[in-house]
Amino acid sequence: MDWYPLYNSLRIALLATILVFFTGIGAAYFISRLPRACKGILDVLLTLPLVLPPTVVGYFLLCLVGPRRPLGMWLARIGCQLVMQWPGAVLASAVIAFPLMYRTARGAFESFDPDLRSAAQTLGLGNCYIFWRIMMPVCRPGICAGMVLSFARALGEYGATSMLIGYIPGKTATISTTVYQLWRIGDDSGAQKWVFINLAISMVVLLAVNLLENPKRKKGVSR
Repeated sequence: MDWYPLYNSLRIALLATILVFFTGIGAAYFISRLPRACKGILDVLLTLPLVLPPTVVGYFLLCLVGPRRPLGMWLARIGCQLVMQWPGAVLASAVIAFPLMYRTARGAFESFDPDLRSAAQTLGLGNCYIFWRIMMPVCRPGICAGMVLSFARALGEYGATSMLIGYIPGKTATISTTVYQLWRIGDDSGAQKWVFINLAISMVVLLAVNLLENPKRKKGVSR
């Protein structure tokens, strides 16, 4: 059995999760401090990948980084080709998973007690210190849950990934694209093996989300 799809899916999901961790938290922190009207407009734009069909997202990405597009040609000149290469799946998975990280982190930041920030500011602490040493530890359960959900979404991404990198065995194959290809050629037993592997990983991810949420619930009950 060729394990490349599992290895490729895990590294794509991991890199996409790292990418959305920083971009999602940065966007959530910035937007949570904006006026309500600005929040609403930016929310719509940043959450669109969550409600659009993944193939539509993949089409937009092809229009952006395709080999005949200005950005795609510039990336090719610097040796960073994304179309039909596995790094393209990192971009596709990150775009699809970004709204989950962004919405979860924003909810955690908005539930942060502003009195803690005010108290820290009266002590002369800077915004950078307050963010990393006070806000992030307090909001850690929600942010960790967002990371786990983003990883799971990136791991199971198919539509945008197949549009951007296709299916090349040993090069761009992922679990999702492998399941489809095996089913297409009539290899049901091979497809079922990958389905069960994906189910096992998904169950572990859901268990991790529940474990991250339970301390928060217990804390709320104890209050």
